[in-house]
Amino acid sequence: MSLQSIFENEKEVLRSVRTKAHGPVGSLPLTPEMLKESPSGDIFGLSLNAGMGWNPAKMLGKQVLILGTQGGIRDNDGSPIALGYHTGHWEVGLQMRAAAEEIKRHDGVPFAGYVSDPCDGRSQGTPAMFDSLPFRNDAATVFRRLIRSLPTRKAVIGVATCDKGLPAMLIALASMHDLATVLIPGGVTLPPTNGEDAGKIQTIGARFANNELSLEDAASLGCRACASPGGGCQFLGTAGTSQVVAEALGMAITHSALAPSGEPIWLEMSKQSARAVLEIEKKGLRMKDILTDKAIENAMVLHAAFGGSTNLLLHIPAIAHAAGCHVPTVEDWARINKRVPRLVSVLPNDEHPTVRAFLAGGVPEAMLHLRKLGLLHEDVWTVTGETLGTNLDWWENSERRKVLKQHLIESDGVNPEDVIMSPKASKAKGLTSTVTFPTGNIAPEGSVIKSTAIDPSVVDEDGVYRHTGKAKVFTSERMAIRAIKNGSIAAGDVMVVMGGGPSGTGMEETYQLTSSLKHLSYGKYVSLITDARFSGVSTGACIGHIGPEALAGGPIGKLRDGDMIEMIVDRINLVGSINFIGTEKEQLSPDEAAKVLEKRAQHPDLQPNPGLPDDTRLWAALQAVSGGTWRGSVYDVDRIIEVLEAGKKALDKESDSLVSK
Repeated sequence: MSLQSIFENEKEVLRSVRTKAHGPVGSLPLTPEMLKESPSGDIFGLSLNAGMGWNPAKMLGKQVLILGTQGGIRDNDGSPIALGYHTGHWEVGLQMRAAAEEIKRHDGVPFAGYVSDPCDGRSQGTPAMFDSLPFRNDAATVFRRLIRSLPTRKAVIGVATCDKGLPAMLIALASMHDLATVLIPGGVTLPPTNGEDAGKIQTIGARFANNELSLEDAASLGCRACASPGGGCQFLGTAGTSQVVAEALGMAITHSALAPSGEPIWLEMSKQSARAVLEIEKKGLRMKDILTDKAIENAMVLHAAFGGSTNLLLHIPAIAHAAGCHVPTVEDWARINKRVPRLVSVLPNDEHPTVRAFLAGGVPEAMLHLRKLGLLHEDVWTVTGETLGTNLDWWENSERRKVLKQHLIESDGVNPEDVIMSPKASKAKGLTSTVTFPTGNIAPEGSVIKSTAIDPSVVDEDGVYRHTGKAKVFTSERMAIRAIKNGSIAAGDVMVVMGGGPSGTGMEETYQLTSSLKHLSYGKYVSLITDARFSGVSTGACIGHIGPEALAGGPIGKLRDGDMIEMIVDRINLVGSINFIGTEKEQLSPDEAAKVLEKRAQHPDLQPNPGLPDDTRLWAALQAVSGGTWRGSVYDVDRIIEVLEAGKKALDKESDSLVSK
């Protein structure tokens, strides 16, 4: 392309450049007191508002900041001018607009800001995954800075949907202890009338490579998996689970999680949320009044009842840290999961897409069952301006509840009680609790498995999954997926993927591995252990978050091909173990084998991914000294400063020692 072609067709615009303009009509609503007492920034802000076209006569209304994760550029008819990263942020601008119009209708002054987010599905198996979890912390920081950068705002609305943007928004809003805030969940994508959900569709490569799917079917199914243009994926992955958690925390209005994106009920929810934030601001209800230790526990209870993503074990502690609440421990998670029955039957654990969970009653419907079991703190405040107990009383007798349940029956032929069940019905159907935290000589600091998602056909009659098999060791996810695609993995194997923790990859998700195993015919007979993490849609006998990570000297980094690995997961009592037990020729007790591991060197090929960005290396170091993944991968500023000061003193001593020599 030549310079001439770059600058062609510009003659008309060259002579149309203005050098001055009349400016907005009218005058600012200033008073002597404002000019004498207000900061110059507040007054200049009014000039900026007028410059953007706001009516000067209506500038003194209550200012509400609306933050969103919108991505892409939509034409007026909704068609793409520039694509977003994913459907999850493609339509949230419509919600932001609806909320802004409602604020304006109530004589408020809405502002809007944007921090777009990446897609974990698009990132799977690529170097983009190195930035996935660290992005959450960065986005939360930017959201907080945007909130503080509008000092005249009286309230904040956050609109977000997906795996990292929504947790980042929740963390940012949780940090605003003295502000009125509301979270608007961005909703879910509709499933195709005939086709596969967005979770299963991510396995078309592995199924084709194993001759279990034709090229034609892969192309056709892949084209229509996202049946509507907006919303998070149709399963209860990290995106859907985060929406459930937002409502369970009291940060989103009643029955707002998992609404179908783009539908009128989804848009109306934005207006309702805008009215809610104005109401709680007027009442003096602030985030510190809503986000309490009891609210955090309610969220953990709902996570268990829904069978949610294990990634929330990273996000709920981070939200609690931001709110100044008790940060849940492994013991807290285990205690709650032992008490709380799983009541919700949705993908990926079961068959129903998330929109059916919404129509069946969503979060408040599950809460009605949980309140009867005495598992909820009903006295907590919520963004409706009422307590949780009052919200549930309203929901139980609401017209909304009756109409939507009936609609599910008529539209899909599905009984709502088969989607959100009573504890008795859940037990009869064999639904088991959500997560188990195995320990052992491979995971002395712990690990996590979504035990409810292990294929029931490989679980013994006593509810215990038992698998002893030979290790096939991989020092990168890329090597592991190549082995699956080229036929090197067989039934009975234990895949060991090491070096995937924060120090190696930024704690990448390994969904392309877990999804392939789920949807390959032999996959349920293969187990996987890793120091990386899993997508919220992952299922199967897959143990992640193994601590310490391999690159921090963890025993998982000392395993070799042919080692015998014993996995035991009790899905009823939620206890488990993961142990190296020697070799096929010489089997050892877990204690004896632990001594062997202790003497071994790290795997010779173990190293951080050479493409790991400096940004992620810094994130890994900061979150490590802040307590690591089991404290939510947060930045504990006091702890970081303490470590830096100690390091400076140590370096000074070392320098003084060298000088004296």
